Formats: sequence, structure tokens, C-alpha cells
Amino acid sequence: MGSSLVQSVDWLAIAPPTITAVVALGILVADLFLPEGRKPLLGWIAVTGLVLAGLSLLPLLDGDRSTFCLTGTTGGGACSYTADHFTLVIQLLVLGGALLTSLLSFSDIADSKLPAGEFWFLLLSSAAGAALLPASRDLATLVVALEVASLPAFALVGLRRGDSRSSEAALKFFLSSVTATAVTLLGASFVYAATGTLHLTRIADGLTHVDPRLAVLAQAGVALTLVGFAFKTAAVPFHFWVPDTYAGAPLPVAAYLSVIGKAVGFTGLILVTVVAFPSYADVWAPALAVLAALTMTAGNVAALRQRPDRERSAVRLLAWSSVGQAGYLLVPIAAAGYADDASRAIGSTVAYALMYAAVNLGAFAVAALVARTSPANRIDDYRGLYTRRPLAALALGFFLLCLAGLPPGVIGLFAKVTVFSAAVDAGLGWLAVVMAVNVVIALYYYLRWTAVLFRGAGTEAERLPLRTSRSLTAAIALAAVTGVVLSGAPQLVLRFASQALL
Repeated sequence: MGSSLVQSVDWLAIAPPTITAVVALGILVADLFLPEGRKPLLGWIAVTGLVLAGLSLLPLLDGDRSTFCLTGTTGGGACSYTADHFTLVIQLLVLGGALLTSLLSFSDIADSKLPAGEFWFLLLSSAAGAALLPASRDLATLVVALEVASLPAFALVGLRRGDSRSSEAALKFFLSSVTATAVTLLGASFVYAATGTLHLTRIADGLTHVDPRLAVLAQAGVALTLVGFAFKTAAVPFHFWVPDTYAGAPLPVAAYLSVIGKAVGFTGLILVTVVAFPSYADVWAPALAVLAALTMTAGNVAALRQRPDRERSAVRLLAWSSVGQAGYLLVPIAAAGYADDASRAIGSTVAYALMYAAVNLGAFAVAALVARTSPANRIDDYRGLYTRRPLAALALGFFLLCLAGLPPGVIGLFAKVTVFSAAVDAGLGWLAVVMAVNVVIALYYYLRWTAVLFRGAGTEAERLPLRTSRSLTAAIALAAVTGVVLSGAPQLVLRFASQALL
């Protein structure tokens, strides 16, 4: 008897992405009936939905739950959706990041006259796809989740109607992402042709004894799938869309892409390499190690070259910085191919991603605050920020020091040490040296920006009081408190992340 197509559904397991998607649809319908003056209510519905989706993770902490499983004698227990510890950690990152992005967005929607209903629907739709992705355990679900997370993001980037820079940013993002999707789908189809299955665990088994006549097809499939995910993670040489997209997008959308967009790409990369393609570790591990070295170097060198007086230089610096950070995030994934215990190396990536999400969103929150008074958002516009908004300046200084890996940003230092040790333990000494050099390069531009915050304001414009909002203040405070708490007990983050057993 073959495997049955009748599959069970565990509604509790799929609650986080489902709640997010249902609330997104509810917002789309409510937008039709709410008068213009009541549109801000949609934002609070979105925030409530994300909080409920986050709370739905709590009943899942007891243990692994799987659903959409094949039944029958040949089903082999293969499932398309698994809510294990790895899934829950990434879903927490995604939903928490989307919640912070929501708080950033209230003032931007009002200032830029963005269509509120469309914005919140697109944001929650993308978050639903991003929350589905870590639970995906077959290639079809993985690609669908990837596209559900990506497609609304194109529209979010280009949501400023009539703004040519926003349209250009959306077009560059769209073209690069569609190319990545096409390559990923081609790779997935080759893998399916060679193994006869789409489930990741069964692919791993199938690749160990591929028909010799299909060996080249399998190798091409593995290579193309990895290239597709490298696009999504903004790894060099697939990073060219990042600076222009971030600079042209509304600031909350740039913040969302820098954190949730990366989480989606790295989660997919981890699933296909460690779960589906472990037998090809001798191919993807060296390739990812080289990509990591190139990505961190290109990102940090480009960030170093940003001129403080150039328009939107603050956002461009954060964009290039995020490319550099992507290089650090790739290091433990490459190390997993060499290590005996892949889950420990993956834990280092997850721990780094949690730190990066909190502090990078915090940095974008302060950038959004400054942009309300200085729309050009040059680094020079931050001169004397301490005299105008001391708490905002201290928060941004803390976020930048965390990204640099300097005290008092202990969590940033701790995350970099765990990534560094993952490379050393895997025997990748050369990659650890490249990373150390890049950390020193990054120190310069992070500290240069930090120093600007505490200099005296020179011009009258630099002395103007900043326009703030409650939601922006809440976003900055939440990110800062998260960073401080993590810095107080960094070992808890690693312990929490290292339980992400695959």
C-alpha cells in the first residue's frame, strides 16, 4: 500500500502563521469599511494580531509537533510542517521583528501619507510567510513560504506612489528576487527529479544513493538551490540590490527587510544545507565559507566609504553594514558542514540573528526619529543628537556598539565570539582571521557615527528639536531594553539558540 494523500492537521502547531494571515485578511476587509479618520485603528489591529501570534508559541514549547504528514507504509513519517525548537526560535524572531516594525510604522504612515490598509495587509502577509518558512520541511512548502514572505515586500518598498526613488528600489528588489526564485525552483525540480521526493529528510536519504545516471542532475540541483538562497541572504555577489532598495524604501520597510528578510534567507539556507543536503557538505561548506569571507569584506569596505554629508548616508551605511553582518551569519552555517555537531554551529547563527534583530531594528528606529526632522537622513544630521534627545543618542550609541561588538554592548561581543569559535572549532582558521580583520574595519565606521552623536551642534538646523511620537519612542525603548537584558545574560541567548536541534 502506498502513502496516503490524506493528511492530518494540527491547528495548534500552525497557529502562529495562521493567526498572522487571518488578521492580515481581516485588515484588508476592514479597510473597505473604515472611514479615513479611523484608519489608524488598522495599525493597532495589526499589533494585536502579532502579539496573539507570538502568544500562540507558548503552548508549543512542550515538544516537537508535526502536521501535514504522509501516512501509510511508505510514508515514512515524513511531514511538511514541523514546530520544533528551531522553528519556534525563528518564529519568535520574525513575529518580534514584525511587531517592532509595526511600532516604527505608525508615524511614517502618517507623515508619508501611505495607504494604511494596504501597508498593514502587506506587512502581516509577509510576516505570515516568514513565520511559515522555518516550519517548512519540504521543498514545495519552503519555496511557497519564501515567496509569500517576498512578494508583499516588493509592494511595501514601492508603496510611496509618485516617488521615483521608491519605484526604482522596488524594481531592483523585484528583479533580483524573481531571478533568485527562478533559480531556486529550477534547483528544486532537479533535486526532485533525482530523488523522487520533496521532503527534506527523504531528500537527504535519497541523495546518498542517487542513480549514477542522475548524479550530475542531483549536483546541479543542489548547486542551483544554494545559489537561489544566496540571493535571498544578500550574499556577495548577489547583494547589489541592497543599498538602493533600503535607501528608496520607507524606513520601517528597510528595517523589516534588514532583519526579517535576512532571517527568511538564512533559515531557508540552514534547512536545505543541514537537513536536505548533508551528504554534499564537502561541496556547500567550502562554498559558503568563501561566500562568508567575500560578503563580510564587501559590506564593511563599502560601509567604510560612505560620506557623512551624502543624502541618506545613514540608511546606506546601515544597508552596507547589514551586508557585512550577513557575512558573519554565514560563518557558522559553513562551519556546520565541517563540524561533528551541526546543531551547535547552527545555534551560533541563531544567537547572532537574535542579537542582530533587536539592535538593528533599534538603530533604524532612531534613524526614523531623526528622519522626521531631517528627511535627507545624512550622518551629519545626527551631530549634536545628545543635546537634543539624550536618551535617543544613548540608545543609538548602544545599538552601534552592539553591532560593533564593543562594551557596553556585551551581547554583540558575545555573539561575535560564538561565531568566531564556531569557525575555529570547525578548523576554518583562515575564515576566523578574515572575520577578525573585518570586525576591526567595522569598528571604525560604527565608532565614527557614535562620535558624531556627542559633538556640539554647529548649524541652526542641527539645534532644532526632534519631532517624536509615542510609537517610535516605544520601539526605541523596547529594542534598547531587549539589548540591555540580552547583554546582562548573554549565555541564556546561546543556551536558548543552541537547543535549535534539527
